[in-house]
Amino acid sequence: MRTLCASTLIGEFFVIGFAGLVAMQMTELSPATIWTVSGIAMLLSLLLCGMLTRPGGVQLGWALQAALIAGGFVVPTMFFLGAVFAALWWASVHFGRKIDAAKARWAVQSEAADEPAGKPA
Repeated sequence: MRTLCASTLIGEFFVIGFAGLVAMQMTELSPATIWTVSGIAMLLSLLLCGMLTRPGGVQLGWALQAALIAGGFVVPTMFFLGAVFAALWWASVHFGRKIDAAKARWAVQSEAADEPAGKPA
């Protein structure tokens, strides 16, 4: 799960940065405001890459997805891009957990196959 989610978060890092550039051209917000908000979101996306296995990491990722969608009020394209990344986040979490479970089953089966036959474990 960690690899898939981290890949999604790195993609979001770049999208947030580009959205900040677009927001500078489309709104009357000051550049300081735009880059403070964008910078915090970009930093959060990078920090979340390391927090995915900790409690609350996935939930913070969902909060970032909601913030990306809400960015559509400043840059309307972010409604679409935020929804796309929310779908990618869901897929990363959902299929990542399935892959992790399959890897765990495979590891157990591999250990069982490596034990000598007829000897108790």
